[in-house]
Amino acid sequence: MMHEMALAEGVLGIVEQTVKGQSCTKVTKVRLEIGELSHVAPEALRFCFKAVMNGTIAQGATLEIDRTPGRAWCHDCGQNVPVSTLGAPCPECDGFKLQITGGEDMRVRDMEVE
Repeated sequence: MMHEMALAEGVLGIVEQTVKGQSCTKVTKVRLEIGELSHVAPEALRFCFKAVMNGTIAQGATLEIDRTPGRAWCHDCGQNVPVSTLGAPCPECDGFKLQITGGEDMRVRDMEVE
């Protein structure tokens, strides 16, 4: 949960920086993209988000989470393949020489303001 609290604090920093100098008075929704392989627990992040946003311009804002799929390059068969867990074999050739190429990140996709 400490990891998610730090992430929520980072999201607040992005929100505050984005609205700084703007004419908006309230952030009503924040949408995040979180990779399947990012080790972020969405429910823990929701809890932390609510706590961290309390007393800020984003108090009461809804948090929408879009999960992005994991992807990897397989050095054995040369394919770009989907992966849902780290350490899993290539779904094409059962090889284990996978280089993760997507699904480990988290980013603020957009937000709605009033």
